[in-house]
Amino acid sequence: MLVLVHAFPIGARLWEPQRDAFPGWRLVAPALPGFDGSELLDRPSIDSYALHLLRQLDELRIARAVFGGVSMGGHVVFAVLRQAAHRVAGIILASTRSAADSAEALASRRRMLQAVEESGPAAVATEMVSRLLGKTTQERRPELVLRVRQMIQGQTAQGIAAAIEVLMSRPDSTPLLASIRVPALVVVGDEDALTPPPEMTRMAAAIPGATFARIEGAGHLANLENTPAFNQVVRVFLEQIRM
Repeated sequence: MLVLVHAFPIGARLWEPQRDAFPGWRLVAPALPGFDGSELLDRPSIDSYALHLLRQLDELRIARAVFGGVSMGGHVVFAVLRQAAHRVAGIILASTRSAADSAEALASRRRMLQAVEESGPAAVATEMVSRLLGKTTQERRPELVLRVRQMIQGQTAQGIAAAIEVLMSRPDSTPLLASIRVPALVVVGDEDALTPPPEMTRMAAAIPGATFARIEGAGHLANLENTPAFNQVVRVFLEQIRM
């Protein structure tokens, strides 16, 4: 069982290129609360996102899985590890930093929160697309640039705003890294400006036995920007997992 959690501010459609990519693995890619038309939580937090996900898996009778996430999705994976490590057979952290937001990042999120409250998802799309996608994608793949913009604009202002506040309040997961005892894959695009490769390299080194992969020609959304390379890296990683 492979559970993949999407990035901010995109819903579960992020994982469409991975749906049939891993033979022998059942893929579950749920929308986090407030995304893709799902209901908001009364008190959203990264931990309540994780608890909501675990309850969804309970309903599907999934006791244990490999958990993967891109960016915000990776923060949810960290929260799952804190709450229910016994249910985790392995982790995939793509473009996910372990640290909490810096003062600069918090200020940026406050500006984005104001923008979405005043102007809706379109304002977030305008700001985020160029940050999410690498230079190669922006120059050579206008259709993907448009698709990512549409995925963001398809969300609600309320869902995006709640997720911004969740990201602002998330804890520092760096102390967790050394205690991880399951197979771990850390993935980053070589053009990722939000979680640069050197930062991801250091995080991978802090996780015992972690595998590190750098995806060429990709920014923050490597699974979309260089799907063949991303899928191959994940496929090789999954071969070592014993459920």
